[in-house]
Amino acid sequence: MNLEKLCVHTITNKPWSLSEALDAYASQGIGGISIWQNIVESDGAHAVASMIKDYPLEVVSYVRGGFFAHQSASDRQKSIDHNKKLLDEAAEIGAPMLVLVCGAEPKQPLKISRDYIKDGIESLIPHADSLGVHMTIEPLHPMYADSRSAINTLSQANDLAEYFDTRTVGVAVDVYHLWWDPNLEKEIARCGANNNLQAYHICDWKVPTTDMLNDRGLMGEGCIPIKKISGWVTAAGFRGYHEVEIFSNKYWSLDQHEFLDLIVKAFNKLQD
Repeated sequence: MNLEKLCVHTITNKPWSLSEALDAYASQGIGGISIWQNIVESDGAHAVASMIKDYPLEVVSYVRGGFFAHQSASDRQKSIDHNKKLLDEAAEIGAPMLVLVCGAEPKQPLKISRDYIKDGIESLIPHADSLGVHMTIEPLHPMYADSRSAINTLSQANDLAEYFDTRTVGVAVDVYHLWWDPNLEKEIARCGANNNLQAYHICDWKVPTTDMLNDRGLMGEGCIPIKKISGWVTAAGFRGYHEVEIFSNKYWSLDQHEFLDLIVKAFNKLQD
């Protein structure tokens, strides 16, 4: 695998503007870019779309929608309306999928949050269908089950995707969130067999982790068996981009060109 199948999330190089990221990724020969919502909020979807057209980079995904699990009906409707807007933006910037962080509410049982998530996604399917944009459910590590996502295992994400039984709804496998799961190989195979494996995200789990959100590591820097998991993903039929998504106060403080060089080196080492 070469850099043509490497994708970098804009949040990974958070200090950069979109133009700086596009210049740097293109100069390295990186094939894909995933656009985070803060970029569109600052620059506007039309400007982002126009800028990307000038570069040989494929937009892999738009990140992130979701957060359906609010207690009040009015807040849940606001979330649905917001996700419709995000789907519109995804279509405008040429992203084939909107990644969903599904949400959770600590003041209610997880089952209720999961029911609201199912209802929210279901209500958005006609709009997503009309735009040709997938909604890709990303299960998050259980440490985020309080307020970020009540979908915490690949099995739960598979259950949801299979319930909808439409190509419009799929699943993202992120090694940072799922590496610990003893059923991961089986669930990746299940996801692929049902044609629901739409995205694959990579980084590493540092030991010790010093921040629950912003201390992710470069591939090979921690304890995640990324090569093994990548093998399972390939065996499941996935042929898409390997998306680097790193939140790191340490790496954001570096010169971002230096950081990108480290990303490319770590990605190439995975192919050895």
